[in-house]
Amino acid sequence: MTPHIHRRQFLAASALPWLTPLGTSLARAAEKDKRNAKSVIVLWMGGGPSQLETFDPKPGTDIAAGTKAIPTAVKGVQLASGLEQLADQMAHVSLVRSLWSKEGDHERGTYTLKTGYRPDPTVTHPALGAIVCHDLPGTGVDIPRHVSILPNEWPARGGALGAEYDAFKVFDPAEPVPDTKPQVNAERFEQRLSDLKVVEEAFAKGRGARASATGHRDTMDRARKMMSSDQLKAFDVSREPESVRKEYGNTAFGRGCLAARRLIEVGVRCVEVTLSGWDSHANNHQITTRLRGELDPAFAALLRDLYTRGLLKDTLVLCMGEFGRTPKMNALEGRDHWPHNFCAALAGGGIRGGAVVGESDPDGGKEPKDPQPVANLHATVLSALGIDHEKTFRGPLGRTFPRSEGTPIEALLG
Repeated sequence: MTPHIHRRQFLAASALPWLTPLGTSLARAAEKDKRNAKSVIVLWMGGGPSQLETFDPKPGTDIAAGTKAIPTAVKGVQLASGLEQLADQMAHVSLVRSLWSKEGDHERGTYTLKTGYRPDPTVTHPALGAIVCHDLPGTGVDIPRHVSILPNEWPARGGALGAEYDAFKVFDPAEPVPDTKPQVNAERFEQRLSDLKVVEEAFAKGRGARASATGHRDTMDRARKMMSSDQLKAFDVSREPESVRKEYGNTAFGRGCLAARRLIEVGVRCVEVTLSGWDSHANNHQITTRLRGELDPAFAALLRDLYTRGLLKDTLVLCMGEFGRTPKMNALEGRDHWPHNFCAALAGGGIRGGAVVGESDPDGGKEPKDPQPVANLHATVLSALGIDHEKTFRGPLGRTFPRSEGTPIEALLG
């Protein structure tokens, strides 16, 4: 008769030398899975924010042009004056101060920062959020898993992964989500769907796979499911207490960040919230002062809120724009495009807090210390999410390319 082995006895036996490698490997895999982030919030600073007036101030230098710096919760790390609330949250935040790219045009720079690749006429690379939604398991949500709030003209796209991974675009969360309520009464709406089914069935006759390949029926089913889903309430920030809404700030961007937290909470994988207007070719200080006034409360409240709710460990927050601004002020008291070294801020979701990677030239030169190409930023985010950044996609012309050509920045991975 085979003796019964108790579960505890088996676990104890795993300490035997011949089982130790297997046990260790399984334990490491389980711990890695536990550490991986599950979702991403991208705070997109449309127009290219000045690094000197945000995350890389140079107080007392000529290139600062009078911009002051403030201390943060991390000793020795400063932010530009006007980011006081975010400064208090710096224990959660890390900075890359030596990003660089070869793209100084808004559209091309946006493409590069959102995809990790320079534009290529033979393929449209998927944006970060599209990769996240494609690679991570579904979360059982009825609403889109990739959302863009307050998008500008270049929202995140699915690219080679397909249009189904494009970001679902919505605007100020103070307004209802458009096109989610029938324009007719329920009975007439159902009749229209019934009529549509007749047309679809007639079209499909003799066409078989070609009709199925259009994806029309799947799209309609998903849309109808979304329209009747209780999860649509996640977009409605008016359901939050007034005290919470006040913390984020009474701005469209603040409401967008609050909606992002609510969407992540119900299982959305990636939310992009845009704060446009950073293209400060003239009156740089005036523009950045106004925009910091929107960014600071919203970014800080988002981090506090995620942390308090136990969501920050599973949610990676990334704040960036398409490039930085010139160290030298122009004749209009503005700063022009500068892709040579600029900044990104990361927090939560497997990112070590309080770290600073790289250093820009205090005299305004083009060569930073420890330069980091944009692809490295993408590889880092994907690694924090447990996604193999070297795994390849196949483009529409049969070419294969990795999810990221970069190398993860180990200093940022907790």
